[in-house]
Amino acid sequence: MVQLKKKLSAQRRVKSIPPIAGAVEMPETDILVITSDGVRIPAHSKILASATPVLENIIETPQKHRRSTAAKKISIPGVPYDAVAAFIQFLYSSKCTEEDMEKYGIHLLALSHVYSVPQLKQKCTTGLAKRVNVENVVDVLQLARLCDAPDLSLKCMKLLSNDFKTVEKTEGWKFVQNHDPYLELEILQFIDEAEKRKKRAMRHRKEQSLYMQLSEAMDCLEHICSEGCTSVGPYDMDVTKHKGPCGKFSVCQGIQHLIKHFGACKKRVNGGCSRCNRMWQLFKLHSSMCDQPDECRVPLCRQFKLKAQQNRRGNDTRWKLLVRKVVSAKAMSSLSLTKREPRMAMDNRGVKL
Repeated sequence: MVQLKKKLSAQRRVKSIPPIAGAVEMPETDILVITSDGVRIPAHSKILASATPVLENIIETPQKHRRSTAAKKISIPGVPYDAVAAFIQFLYSSKCTEEDMEKYGIHLLALSHVYSVPQLKQKCTTGLAKRVNVENVVDVLQLARLCDAPDLSLKCMKLLSNDFKTVEKTEGWKFVQNHDPYLELEILQFIDEAEKRKKRAMRHRKEQSLYMQLSEAMDCLEHICSEGCTSVGPYDMDVTKHKGPCGKFSVCQGIQHLIKHFGACKKRVNGGCSRCNRMWQLFKLHSSMCDQPDECRVPLCRQFKLKAQQNRRGNDTRWKLLVRKVVSAKAMSSLSLTKREPRMAMDNRGVKL
């Protein structure tokens, strides 16, 4: 009677995976996959062996104390039955439903890594990256490190860095603090490096903005001194004739005010005026960038060029770097302008049509 109960109990604990849609009739199963809660899932050894080299090695290894007529057994412990069923279903069909990914994505990632199923591992990495949040990011990060999933690990690290104040209140972070100091240190170092990168990027953007402004100032200075703009122009031009503002009048107007002040200021000779010193620097910067000093109409261009040639040994390295940066910004500006003009022309043609 006891043996009969055991036999019936064992039969009840054998569960088959759902049939695959569109599949042809399969032969009888010849292997049992045993889950951690003792449930047995019948399967086909050839299909499992062809899907993963790890299971192939297990299947081909002779099992001790097994009758020749008895089915082979493979134990997959540590994950719930439904996750194992979803894993075996993928080995048969190479498909994983969104519902299974939502419920068992973490388990499937672990199984795909342990049993070397790269296609499932890629699906799990992508699926978990979409579903990671501040509540589970620490757990997913730990699993990603164990399963050698660098893309998922980086995704988790970025989320930790962007919302660390919220993450540090979670149970997962408290567990890491108490049990994994190396991971805690790695996370904090990543956050520190991310902050440094942000500061460097911000400083770089500010520098590029300054170089671009100086490049525009050089264009406006040449424009004013050669063509004139509104009421300021070359000495041989009749400034009484009104000339309309240029396209960069916001910058050009500031240069005009500096030029007017420079021409009337009495302190500039002794270097006591900050606005005049700024104008001197703009003249010097233009001269450093100008490649036609003999024909240039910007005041003091040729004089600054000659002075720079005489004092070549004493040239300031920082000044050379500034000139290089402004020249580069000017080149980038002209390049972006040439790319923008064909698009504007195409847009205009489209409007006319």
